[in-house]
Amino acid sequence: MDVTQAKQEHLLALKVMRLTKPTLFTNIPVTCEERDLPGDLFNQLMKDDPSTVKGAETLMLGEMLTLPQNFGNIFLGETFSSYISVHNDSHQVVKDILVKADLQTSSQRLNLSASNAAVAELKQDCCIDDVIHHEVKEIGTHILVCAVSYTTQTGEKMYFRKFFKFQVLKPLDVKTKFYNAESDLSSVTDEVFLEAQIQNITSSPMFMEKVSLEPSIMYNVAELNTVNHGGNSVSTFGTRTYLQPMDTRQYLYCLKPKQEFSEKVGVIKGVTVIGKLDIVWKTNLGERGRLQTSQLQRMAPGYGDVRLSLETIPDTVGLEEPFNITCKITNCSERTMDLVLEMCNTNSIHWCGVSGRQLGKLHPTSSLYLTLTLLSSVQGLQSVSGLRLTDTFLKRTYEYDDIAQVCVVSSK
Repeated sequence: MDVTQAKQEHLLALKVMRLTKPTLFTNIPVTCEERDLPGDLFNQLMKDDPSTVKGAETLMLGEMLTLPQNFGNIFLGETFSSYISVHNDSHQVVKDILVKADLQTSSQRLNLSASNAAVAELKQDCCIDDVIHHEVKEIGTHILVCAVSYTTQTGEKMYFRKFFKFQVLKPLDVKTKFYNAESDLSSVTDEVFLEAQIQNITSSPMFMEKVSLEPSIMYNVAELNTVNHGGNSVSTFGTRTYLQPMDTRQYLYCLKPKQEFSEKVGVIKGVTVIGKLDIVWKTNLGERGRLQTSQLQRMAPGYGDVRLSLETIPDTVGLEEPFNITCKITNCSERTMDLVLEMCNTNSIHWCGVSGRQLGKLHPTSSLYLTLTLLSSVQGLQSVSGLRLTDTFLKRTYEYDDIAQVCVVSSK
């Protein structure tokens, strides 16, 4: 912390101290072998040292607390607390004392004073105390500006300031990845999987109290970071959710559009706001920190003008035995379509029915369901292909291959 001292002599003295938790005192062990010149002297001194743990003197363990000797590190998301004291060092009464504390960041100036009212008078050896708190929400340089104004007995108005400069560091490195859930080989569902990689970039371990995803109004979220063990939900990270320095942990979430939005293709299509991550942690002696990311956005999968998705299909069918599938056709464009369905046979899949039939007009964001019959002439895992949709208005054709896969077994 850099302090700019006032050059003028003042009747009041300003003291500022950051309020932090104490740390565990550890002593560096100094030992030697018994045949060395000191003999057992070093070992005995360590046993008599009150800062060592009995029976584990040679280990760097401590059970005594020590007050911080410097300003220390401040990380984004933690609460900055400071004690401000103004003491009357003179032999006279000082009047109209006003103490103001502002925090200057790269983007704003915040007033942290608990009260903006002036104290009527301050007698000799008396002081004015104040404790300020602020949750740090910006990284970079911060300057605590403490200003004191007062009036002497002769009526002279006095004023001085002190500046306390400190850096706010980044505690976590958060990276996100989006995955679109595939329902079959030709299309994707509206489900989104979010992987959040969180890395501890501080020099001390963290206790991860909570890592949750707050979804946007269009989505419901399910956390995939627990497993069912004996009827109980157990974290995949175990009972000790500590994150060591430079360690990384992956969290997984599944988001699915709410019913009222999933039926409206135009709403989900395009850039979609997913939500934001809420991360809460604690450090060595319970110091609490919290970070919220900005709104996460992903590019929704491109469905094209017409989306064809498979609703039902049997897992296993008999060789040369007809079976039914149900398809859903959705108009993802902003215009009305007049669709014609064509069914093209492949070497293994044969469609049953009339090809080239009219499906009629399909308005924007509307859907229709079709039940189609087909059979396979080849055993094994076969790909369902050969559907073609044509918009007669624009003379535009959409082909769909590898719609799904079906296992064909002998009917005997």
